[in-house]
Amino acid sequence: METRMVMQREQEEQLSQMSHSMQLSSQIKKKTFTSSDEEASYADFYPIISGDLMSVKEILNIGKFPRHRTWEVLKDTMAADDDEYYRDKWTMFGNEAEKVEIGVIRNQHVIRTRIDRMALRKQAEKKASAHLKYLEDLSQKAPDFPIPLRAHTVWEGMTVKLSCTVLGCPAPKVTWYKDGVPLNVSRQPWNYSLQQKFGLNSLEIRRCSPEDAGEYKVIAKSPLGEATTFGTLVVNSYQGAAAGSERSQTPALVLEQDAQFGATFPPTWVKEGGSLTLQCGFSSALLPFQQEVSWFRDGVKLHQSSRVDIKTTSETASLTLRGAHKEHEGVYSVRLRTWDGVQEHSAFVYVRDASAAVMGGPASPLAVQVSDINKDYVFLSWEPPSADGAGPVQGYYVERCDIGQGQWVRCNELVQKTCYYPVFGLKEGTMYQFRVCAVNQAGVGRPSKATEPILTADPLEHTRTMVVKVDRGREITITKDQLEGQIKVPFPPTDVHACEVSDTYVVLSWTEPEPRGREPLTFYVERSLAGQNSWQLASMDLVVNSPRFPVFDLDKGKEYCFRVRSINKYGVSDPSEPSKPVCLGEPQAVPAPAHSVLAIRDTDTSVLLQWQEPKQTDSILGYYLYYSEAGKQDWRTINNKPVTKTRFTVHGLKTQREYVFRVKCVSRAGNSKYSDESAPILVKSAIYVPSSPSAIALLLCTGSEMVLTWRAPACSGGDPVCGYYLDQRERGVATWREVNVKPVKERQFKVGNLTSGHWYQFRVFAANVAGVGKPSEASEAFLCEKWTMPEPGCPYDLEVREVRHGSLVLLWAAPLYEGQSAVTGYMVEISQGDQSDSWTALNDKPITDTFYRVSGLQAGQTYRFRVSAVNAAGVGGASLPSEPVTAQTQPGTRNIEIGVDDDGFIFLAYEAAEMTDRSEFLWSKNYREAIDAGRARTESKNNRSALTFTNPSEKDLGLYTVEMSDKPDLSSSYNFTAEDLERLTELSWQVRNPLIALKSGWEVEVNEKGNVRLWLQTESLSNAAELRLILNDREISSTPHRKINFDKAKGLVEILFDQLSHEDEGSYTAQLRDGRAKNQFTLVFVDQKFREALALAEANRRDHQRKSGPYFLEFLSWIVTEDCEFIMKCKVTNVNKDTTLKWFKDGVELTQAVYDRPSGVSTLTIPQVTKKEAGSYKVTVADGRGEDVSTLELVDKEYDKLLQQLSKQCALSAGPVRIQCTPEGFKLYCSLKYYLSYLKTSWHFKEKRIDQEARNKPGSSMQKVWIEIFNPTEGDKGKYTLEMFDGNETHKRYLDLSGQAFADALLEYQRLKQVAIAEKNQARVTKGLPDVVAIREGKSLCLTCFIDGDPAPEIFWLRNDREITSKGQFNITKEQKCSTITVSNVTMEDSGKYCIFVRNKYGSQTVNVTVGVYKHGDKPPANAVEMD
Repeated sequence: METRMVMQREQEEQLSQMSHSMQLSSQIKKKTFTSSDEEASYADFYPIISGDLMSVKEILNIGKFPRHRTWEVLKDTMAADDDEYYRDKWTMFGNEAEKVEIGVIRNQHVIRTRIDRMALRKQAEKKASAHLKYLEDLSQKAPDFPIPLRAHTVWEGMTVKLSCTVLGCPAPKVTWYKDGVPLNVSRQPWNYSLQQKFGLNSLEIRRCSPEDAGEYKVIAKSPLGEATTFGTLVVNSYQGAAAGSERSQTPALVLEQDAQFGATFPPTWVKEGGSLTLQCGFSSALLPFQQEVSWFRDGVKLHQSSRVDIKTTSETASLTLRGAHKEHEGVYSVRLRTWDGVQEHSAFVYVRDASAAVMGGPASPLAVQVSDINKDYVFLSWEPPSADGAGPVQGYYVERCDIGQGQWVRCNELVQKTCYYPVFGLKEGTMYQFRVCAVNQAGVGRPSKATEPILTADPLEHTRTMVVKVDRGREITITKDQLEGQIKVPFPPTDVHACEVSDTYVVLSWTEPEPRGREPLTFYVERSLAGQNSWQLASMDLVVNSPRFPVFDLDKGKEYCFRVRSINKYGVSDPSEPSKPVCLGEPQAVPAPAHSVLAIRDTDTSVLLQWQEPKQTDSILGYYLYYSEAGKQDWRTINNKPVTKTRFTVHGLKTQREYVFRVKCVSRAGNSKYSDESAPILVKSAIYVPSSPSAIALLLCTGSEMVLTWRAPACSGGDPVCGYYLDQRERGVATWREVNVKPVKERQFKVGNLTSGHWYQFRVFAANVAGVGKPSEASEAFLCEKWTMPEPGCPYDLEVREVRHGSLVLLWAAPLYEGQSAVTGYMVEISQGDQSDSWTALNDKPITDTFYRVSGLQAGQTYRFRVSAVNAAGVGGASLPSEPVTAQTQPGTRNIEIGVDDDGFIFLAYEAAEMTDRSEFLWSKNYREAIDAGRARTESKNNRSALTFTNPSEKDLGLYTVEMSDKPDLSSSYNFTAEDLERLTELSWQVRNPLIALKSGWEVEVNEKGNVRLWLQTESLSNAAELRLILNDREISSTPHRKINFDKAKGLVEILFDQLSHEDEGSYTAQLRDGRAKNQFTLVFVDQKFREALALAEANRRDHQRKSGPYFLEFLSWIVTEDCEFIMKCKVTNVNKDTTLKWFKDGVELTQAVYDRPSGVSTLTIPQVTKKEAGSYKVTVADGRGEDVSTLELVDKEYDKLLQQLSKQCALSAGPVRIQCTPEGFKLYCSLKYYLSYLKTSWHFKEKRIDQEARNKPGSSMQKVWIEIFNPTEGDKGKYTLEMFDGNETHKRYLDLSGQAFADALLEYQRLKQVAIAEKNQARVTKGLPDVVAIREGKSLCLTCFIDGDPAPEIFWLRNDREITSKGQFNITKEQKCSTITVSNVTMEDSGKYCIFVRNKYGSQTVNVTVGVYKHGDKPPANAVEMD
């Protein structure tokens, strides 16, 4: 009893827990409301009970299970038989279940919302507190005095205010001290006042007294450390006031120097499908908190994947993108945490189009997206490509790939014009990928990037399940299929409507029936014109599994209504309610183009582009940008992913080139027209202030004046520096004082009004039209003292020119201070690297020039230089080191060229790689001397400058240099030597006294009509060129018989003769003059050369006349085919319907020739050649226009040639030598197409010729050549050769008759011999009996046979297969070669078959005869031999 009570109690507890855990949710799967402390769980529509736990019937049969009355209806329904099922009861159950569900959801939502809000509020407060603490920790800073205390000197009784500024986090505690003792303000509150506000701490002493003098100190303390500042107060008599600042910090809390970005990545281009790597370096090793470097594309964080590889080391961070697509184009950013926050670097990555799939084909679309995924239906959308190709994009093809099969299949037969498409007919539960190809007049372009794999499934499947939690963590899952298992014929769907309407299709959507039933559902879609009740099947043979269906075959302008039926294995439902009238939409219009495109200067390689969007922007997805060099109309795409903003920085342009731009609007209906072109813009950097000068040096000091120089700023700011400003100060003084009000043009300035013995510092500002730049660093302190040292001062203004891989030129200016004697030379030193203090002399002896060519440098290495001046007293101080320079030839570097121009002047020319509007060419001699205008002149055009010598001589020899005014590093030099002068002076004379160059000398040509052309060609001549033609010492001109042409542009001189004659023989000379240039050319047209041309002209003229009517294109010829046939053929042309062609042999017409009129080919085929084929053959072709004849003499040598070719072909057709055994011996033979006697044959045995003898007999026939070997023996074993000589060459065939082959042949010969003997000697009837014999009754029949055989054969007579003996009316006689049977007085009974049978040891033979006896008065048979 106790056990039963315990079990009952446990069962009640389980049922109580189950009743609390079962919940109903809505039909849409959602996350159960949870607080932040609870784990999220999912609640579904119906409880799902796993099969291994319990069934629905088991739940319903639990005795004390608390339930709604709906469960009673469910229990009654499940207990009923299938025949008692009623749809009304299920409808009632569904309605009540829905009411219960809605109530439960409402209460659950309210409670969970309240709990979740409280949890979210707590979580937000916690996160906010943690973030504030993080910011506080991040901003913690040890105490510091940005503005320390300053020393003060006052008169007694004056008021003084000591101030300092303190910073720190947390806020430090500030304490004042006087002479090391804490300051007690309360003792004299009327005299002392302390204030602290916003970090500014001040102590005010209203009336100073000598007791107030001393050292005042302020100490700021915090948990992170302390800082100290002090200042001295001098009252009345104290001198030499001092001030200073000290700072201390807790060592454990000192912050390490964080890493910053060093080298970064620029804008980058990658081809579609290619890979790229973006990399940035750091200024130092990353600290622990900086290890996580983040990468972003268009603000979206990137993560490690198969396509994206992110690597971070202590020195670099890199991102590698594999298989780039247009979707990957955009702004790539890298972010690095620092003590001050986050440092970020960004650059744009451009993805260029891959090569077109077909010539002129469009680029690939992009951003293919899949939405509205159902069992057999998805909806695709994409963006159009930027590049149309050879013609506008006409539409798109959509392709799908079943991942399990791996094959791409086209979804639409007709091109889809807009950038969206419904895909229908997919398989449920299958993984698919989709891609899109654009189409234009050239063909189908490259496919887009494939979408991520998607699974086709019922999106509402989760609403048909519910999970119920029971005791001990168990879950019960209940499905609608279990609750609706009794549903048979389904209900109709509801809410049929059009969810997508375009100008070519309509997508229908509906709601599945509720309840749906356990069996799978499909649907029929029907349509009807609006207002009519004529319903037709719209889905045809398609199986519709999803509540989506696209309809394509609709007529524009008509309205349709649609309805849907549900189908399962039990039947078809009633139709749904018809949809509202639906019609095809209007074609979506492409957007209007953008306007007001404006290009703004940015950098030397980029331009900022801005434009205005059109009025209607609803459908615009972005913009495509295009550029072209001004005037070329060579438009290229800038971006391949639409830009969403109306401004964009275009990178990758060429400096100093003019560009124009235009814009397209992008929408799913297609791209708009191009906008108007922007105004042309020259690509160069926007103007900004120059950078700071550097390297201030003292050149001379007189005691009251100093001469200073400095290095120009590294960057001029895009505009030339127009001047410099100087500041000065004495050492130890913080305040700078202006030196000059007006800007200084040169980089040298004399500063006056200085005090001797004082130390001075200077700084320099550079200015251009944009303003004044930042100051240089302060110079070292210079002592103002008159220079009297004996050594010279330092050279200055060091510059580098002509930097190449292994050399450069160093320039400098002579020192202003020479010392006690004149400067005699210079020493040049070099240092490798940009920081090294190790200097090496380049020259052993001083050089006198102020330039020096440094050679032997290592390419790619960095160097610095300095120069010292030398005089009689020694070596002076070294100049400031030059800027570091890398020994490397810059791209586009050009050298000076030397030559002679068209007017015969010697020149030096230089072409600059880059130029600006203000660029000038600066020519000099020996780097410093100006060019004498009387001896040479300069002329510049575009980016080329030439220095032309007026009358060059030895005075002009020397080193010439050229450089660009705004880019001195673009420079070159040339040493004009005496050898150059001699060589170019000769060339100059040739230019001033030129000869007309000859391209092709006199040529003689004869055309097909027999006309003769004499011609020559020179270089191109001007219109002023003159020609004189001389024939045999007399000038000639054009006549009707002889025409002279002179093409000056081509330099062509020609003489045309319509009919050459003997009067035209002679010497032809062409005399040409073109300005200063002249020349003459002679043709000796006599003797053999003239006769050959005359003969050829006459032959061509006759041939041309022949071709006026039908003529032979190919004259009569012959060939021998592989089949040894002899074929004669010819070919005629220019025929008409009246043209006749005839063959003749020896004057007799041949009719067996074949003539194919369309091809003009006529043939005569002779299968076998004999002597009668020799003769004279002629073919004539004629009509009313004329006649042509072709002949062939097939006699003598030509006939022998034919026999030789025929013999050769016969020999080539010969097969292998074979053996045939006969009773007499061996027969060796070779088969041919056919054999003729001209082909000489001979047989050889073991390389020895076989002559005809008793045992050997050669022979031949039309198809064979053989040799017979009688009575062969072992001596006949060996190799046999057949040689066939065709009159020109020998052809051989072989047979190796030895070994087993000989044994087999010999055995076969012996067998045949025995057979022949037996056949010869066997018993046989040689002559005698007819087949049928007729004899009249009563007469005697006599039959006689002749017999042969050795030995003599035995003879037997038979009648009706029974032997006859010689008795009675039968009398048989037998002789050696003859036997007779006589039948006396025959009767009708003697009719029958009579036989004679002979035999001996070699064989036997039987001969039959049929005997017919007829009565008196009858006629014998017609086929019988009548015997008398």
